[in-house]
Amino acid sequence: MDNKYYSYSAEELKEGRIPVKCLGDSGEVFSEIAHIMVDTIEEHNRRGEKTVFICPVGPVGQYPIFVRLVKERNVSLKNCWFFNMDEYLTDDKEYIDMASPLSFRGFMEREVYSQIPEELNVPPCQRFFPDPKDPGLVGRKIQELGGVDICFGGIGINGHLAFNEAEEVSAEEFAGRETRVLAISRETRCANAIGDLNGAIDAMPVYAITIGIKEILASRKVVLGVFRTWHRAVVRQAIFDTPSGHFPVTLLQNHKDAVILANNIASAKAF
Repeated sequence: MDNKYYSYSAEELKEGRIPVKCLGDSGEVFSEIAHIMVDTIEEHNRRGEKTVFICPVGPVGQYPIFVRLVKERNVSLKNCWFFNMDEYLTDDKEYIDMASPLSFRGFMEREVYSQIPEELNVPPCQRFFPDPKDPGLVGRKIQELGGVDICFGGIGINGHLAFNEAEEVSAEEFAGRETRVLAISRETRCANAIGDLNGAIDAMPVYAITIGIKEILASRKVVLGVFRTWHRAVVRQAIFDTPSGHFPVTLLQNHKDAVILANNIASAKAF
């Protein structure tokens, strides 16, 4: 594989096939994401339109800023639908307990929904996670709502979006992957164990439920945040490599409105 792009400078990232916005520290990236969220909701509220987001739990630094802005600006979330990307599952392919520090459902309840006054909050019936008992629910609901306005997220070590793990298939075949239960790759479990469990890879869940790459690609806009030293290589492969299931984020090269927000660590040369 020709990987000369790993040595490309931050300035050379503008030549990639997905726009990259190079920012300062991580706080700038989190602030940018939070403001995009709130500004979009306010604009839609003024027009009497609903707002439909796909939301991650990783990155998460935008949420305290989002909560603060909602309260400061008195922004109603009553006409919002939040679809979270994914959740870890037990070996029996059931949701892990919400009380687990790894639970994305638990995180959203503790750090987002419980922090917003009831009179402004997203109604509980408009908060969704992919359901291992009914994987097609998310796709049906999104279709019913007329599509997703913005999908927010990050990029995994092997280029995955949500838990759409890499596969050695064509871009066309991979683009059809819908919401589903799957086994998490060892490289993803390893990277997440380092960040979330101090390296305890054997304590990481083996299974997850993930929103499909099909739903992500169908979103009208996609905004990704990258922050880590290993994102230096990931972001370069994302924007310069040939689109394929081998590195799923490369499929966004064909999206009409996608952007990667990179902090000064991720935008620096890989080597």
